[in-house]
Amino acid sequence: MLETAFTLWETPVTWLEVAAFFLAIANIIGNVREWHWAWPLTMLASLLYAWLFYASKLYGETGVNIFFALTAVWGWWQWLFGRRDAEGNALAVTTLSSNNRIMATGIWLMLWLVFAALLARFTDTDVAWADGFVTAGSVVGTYLLGRKLIENWWVWCVVNAASVALFIHKNLLLTALLYVLFFAMALWGWRVWHRKLNGAAP
Repeated sequence: MLETAFTLWETPVTWLEVAAFFLAIANIIGNVREWHWAWPLTMLASLLYAWLFYASKLYGETGVNIFFALTAVWGWWQWLFGRRDAEGNALAVTTLSSNNRIMATGIWLMLWLVFAALLARFTDTDVAWADGFVTAGSVVGTYLLGRKLIENWWVWCVVNAASVALFIHKNLLLTALLYVLFFAMALWGWRVWHRKLNGAAP
């Protein structure tokens, strides 16, 4: 899987990166459309990316993709059986309160500091702060997505934009291209969910 499939702008692209690329695209389409089968795709794509990122010494990204694979079980359960409130209303697209948006931002910043410090202290990465930022945002975004909170798409926009620069730095050009697509798809996801939130057909 780590053998070269082709070269992109004079940079080798492995079969592993190709497989993860296409699974990840299918996964995001499923998330936007609220197909619960997107979560098993998340598991598989995340495990492949964990392998790829470990080989590239992106340990924060490795860890967060293992986190994605594990929490996909929780996300799948949420989308199948989760309830919005104590009254038993089904889980549906909704939005955070202003206070909860501030709290989510604060959690992201706190996790960024923790992850960056751990990466700098315990690994040989040369991008501890960038990797930590993306890792922390991914944790927050995954929780918001699992609970069908529309703000998840704005979190993914920021995470994806930061990831493009990170992956270009690491010569993972196909993955950088994937995250450009992810950025566009996050905007699409927000648009579709915004229409649902306002009672319009997606």
